[in-house]
Formats: sequence, structure tokens, C-alpha cells
Amino acid sequence: MQLSFRSRIRDLTPQRSNLKSDFVAGLTFAIVSVPQAMAHALLTAVNPVLGIYTLIVAVPVAAIFTSSVFMNVSTTAALSVVAGDELAAVPPASRIAALSSLVVLVGLFQIAAGLLRLGFVLRFVSDAVMTGFLNGVAVLIVLGQLGALTGYQSPFSNNVARALDLFLRLGQIDLATTLIGGLTMALIVVLLRTHFRKFAFVLAIALATLLLAVLSLPTLGLGAKWHTVKIVRDIAGIPNDLPQLTLPTPDYLVPLLLPALSVAIIGLVQGAGVGQAYPNPDGKYPDVSGDFLGQGVGNIATSLVGGLPAGGSISGTVLVIGAGARSRWTNIFGGFCVVLVVLLAAPLAELVPMPALAALLIVAGYQGLRTQQAQMIWNTSRISAAAMVLTFLATLFMPLHYAVFLGVVFSLLLYVIGQANQIKIVHLALVPGGFPEERPAPPALPSDRFTVLHISGSLFFAAAKTLEKTLPSADDTRNAVVALILRGQPEVGSTFLNVLSRYVEALRAHDSKLMLVGVDPAVRDQLARTGMLQKIGEENVFLATPQIGAAMNTAAAAAQEWLGQSTAPK
Repeated sequence: MQLSFRSRIRDLTPQRSNLKSDFVAGLTFAIVSVPQAMAHALLTAVNPVLGIYTLIVAVPVAAIFTSSVFMNVSTTAALSVVAGDELAAVPPASRIAALSSLVVLVGLFQIAAGLLRLGFVLRFVSDAVMTGFLNGVAVLIVLGQLGALTGYQSPFSNNVARALDLFLRLGQIDLATTLIGGLTMALIVVLLRTHFRKFAFVLAIALATLLLAVLSLPTLGLGAKWHTVKIVRDIAGIPNDLPQLTLPTPDYLVPLLLPALSVAIIGLVQGAGVGQAYPNPDGKYPDVSGDFLGQGVGNIATSLVGGLPAGGSISGTVLVIGAGARSRWTNIFGGFCVVLVVLLAAPLAELVPMPALAALLIVAGYQGLRTQQAQMIWNTSRISAAAMVLTFLATLFMPLHYAVFLGVVFSLLLYVIGQANQIKIVHLALVPGGFPEERPAPPALPSDRFTVLHISGSLFFAAAKTLEKTLPSADDTRNAVVALILRGQPEVGSTFLNVLSRYVEALRAHDSKLMLVGVDPAVRDQLARTGMLQKIGEENVFLATPQIGAAMNTAAAAAQEWLGQSTAPK
């Protein structure tokens, strides 16, 4: 449930008892996330400072509007990879303007999803498809940083092709660059296993920067050997001032509509996963649509400074909660603390080695792999495993916005196939003076008997066709009554009605008839509107009653009378 205006004001009122914990958690986030945001900007192929600007704007603004108290809305590797892929054809001189246009469109899509209460739609994006996509993005992140890690820049555009090209030309890697990158990666891995794991990324980056600075000192006489290692300053300078206003370019709005929609979907899915994993302080889980709105507002604000697309960050949320977050002021303080880092430490940030940032992203990409989830899906069903693998391969080799929409199609197919296979018919054998017994549905209807069949599952599309094949045959039947229990079915589809129509005709051809039992009033209205009520016979349709079994008993009595039997059939 979305917060009311009064509840939101009360939620934003800072509590003195929480301020210290929230500020420390926000400061921790700022220190750890600045190098990550710079690395994410590199994934988008833009100035690393734009990643920092995203933290300054998106994190505090989204925190004000999200339904989730703790959700950290900031840069994510998946969003950055997709954005970079979509902007790859844009000339470097126009990329910031195009990025601003992309992000504002993402924000508008997300705000619309929030206002239209579309949170329920994410239930149709299967876990198998999302696991395949996120694992594919994680692999792309790792493969995409091998060039910066080793100093060898492949001419190929696809990250898989670049990685293969690198392994075929290991003799062309830059040794100094590779040593700095490898050392940074080793430091991160070691620090993640210590009590300093919350600061593993920032400590490893700091030590790598210090080491390169020392090795490059003229007094050591080693500078010439290390000048090939690129640093952030070689890519772009970081101004020690606040972001400048950047307006979206109208020329890019229409061409970027489809890419923006794919980025928005990825951000919303990621955010929904974060929001439903971490309840609010009151123990209630946040409203998904409310989180859509908050992410959208954050992206609209970020677009005005040329920032990256932002979304619910799992790592950022885990970080602030682990650092002691008490309220949404943690993320608000986090944005302010990033401002302090920029104003006070911009010259130091320019000295960060590029292979060190690449090492950070490789570790982050590895951490993003969902291996256990993939193994569970693989062992669940062949259909789910196939959808996961196909989405994974599409992510590796197709433009990412096509991979996203292909994944949505796979999800819908999984849903339809799953619903079609869930239809089940059980024969309820009536026992005089006792409860009905469940038995397998007979392949053929017995003559001169009353047969009760309970239907469970979907009654739409392919499932209705499956039902028709499963219904007992009436070809060799005479003088029989079959009752279909529809209790719990609030609506039926036209395919199911056509199945009923053909079954009624087949029964009548053999002096038998059909009864519908436990019918919802809405379903009865459907039968009346479509003419099926008249075809079946109003006397053969028994509405559901509050007392379970009452409708079936009434139908059994009517069937007995019709069949001319004095005792209930077995």
C-alpha cells in the first residue's frame, strides 16, 4: 500500500535517535560507492564523473519517493551495461546529451508504471528468464573489462568476441597494466574475507592508487615502465564542484524510446527484487508500484545532470542496511556525503588506475552471478531450464534491449505452457453416508451412472484444449449424467465454452447430459450471455453455495431422479 501524504511527511521527519546511525551508514555508502559509480560510468562509455553525479542526485531524491524505506536507488552494473550498449552508436561528442534523453525516458516510463499500479505485471516475468538475463549481464561485465585489465584493446564490438581475441593475443597485453589490475583483484578478494569486507573495494582501490603513484616517482627510476598504466585523469578530469544542468536533446527522444523501455523494465525488475527482500521498519513489505514511482522520479532528476540510469541496487541496499541504516535518511545522507567526497577528494580520485576499476567491476560481475539459482532452475524443469539458457545466450550475443524483450516473450510462453499443463480432472466417487473418494478420471463414461468430475487449473486457451482431451469419452455411453465441478473458477474463456458445447452435443447424441456444479454467479452470467446456459439447460447449472458440497448434493439428487435410480451411484 502506498504511503499517504501525511504518512510520507511523518516518514521523512528525522528522528534524533536515528541520525547518527543513518549518517554513518550514508558515509559508508559514499566512500564505497564512489569508485563503483565511476566504474559503472565506464560501462556506459561516458565520463566517470557522471557516475558520481548519479549518486549525488538519484540516491537522495529517490529515497524521498520510494515506498521502500531502505531501498538504495543508484548506479547498477546491469543498467550501465544496457545503457552503454544502447548508446554505442552515438558519437562521443553527443553521448552525454543522448544519455540524458535516455534517462529521462526511463524515468517517465517508470513513473507511468507506478501511477498505473503496474507492479503486478512483474509476476509474469519468470525467475528463469530473469536469472538467465542477469547471469548473462554478469558475464558481459567480466568479459567487457578484460581489455582495461590487461591493456589490450580488441577491435571487436561484442564482448565475447573481444575476450576470445584477447586469449589469442596474450603476447600483446601490457604487463604493468595487468599487474596493477591483478593485484587490485587479489586485494579485493582477500579483504572481502576479513573484518574490512565492507570497505574492501575502496581499500583495494586506494592501495592500488598509492602503489602506482610510488612506482611512478622519478626518484625510483621506474616511471618509464609504469607510464602505460592509464588513470582516471587520462580519460577525463573530475571537477571539484557540483553537477551542471544538462537538458535532454529532443532529437534523441524518439529513437531511444524502445531502448529506454528495456532499461526501465530491467530497473523495475531489479528494484522489485530489492523491495520484496527487505521489509520496512514496521515489518511490512513496500508497495512495488510505489517503488516504481520513486525510481522514476530519481531518474528524471538524474537526467538533468547527465547522470546514468539508476535503479534499485541490491549491493547498495545490503551495504546501507549492514552499515546500520535506521530510516530513509541513510540514503539522503549518502547523497550529501558523496558531495563532500567530490569537493574534498576530486584530485585523488583522478589518480585511480583504470585497471583497478576494471578489477573492481570483474569482482562485482562475479558476485552478480546467480549460480545457485541457476542450478535450482536447471533441476526444476526442462522448460524453465531452456528459457534460462536461451535468455542467457541472447544476452551474450544480441543487443540487450532485444534480449530483454525476448526474455519477456519467454516468460509469457512459460506462463501459457505452465497453465496448459496444470489442468487436472479427478473423479469424485460418491459414497452413501460418507465423504466422496478421489479416483482417477475414467477414460469413458459409464452408462446409467452419475459421474462427478472435479476440474482444477486454468480454463483458458491451451488448458481448455488439454481439458477436452482429458474428459471421459461418451462414444459408448448411454443414459449417463456427468457433473463438472467448477467451484473456485471465477471466470472461463471462450475456448472452454466451445469445449463445453461440443461435450454437451456428444452427450446428447448418446442420451446423456451434462451438469455444471458450484458455478460462480459471474460464470453463470457468461453462460447466459453466450447462449451456453440455454444449451446446457438452466436446470442443469447449480450455483456455488457457502456450504461446501451442498450444490453437489442437490445435483446428485436431480441426477438420481433423471436416471430413475433409488440409491446414489458409486
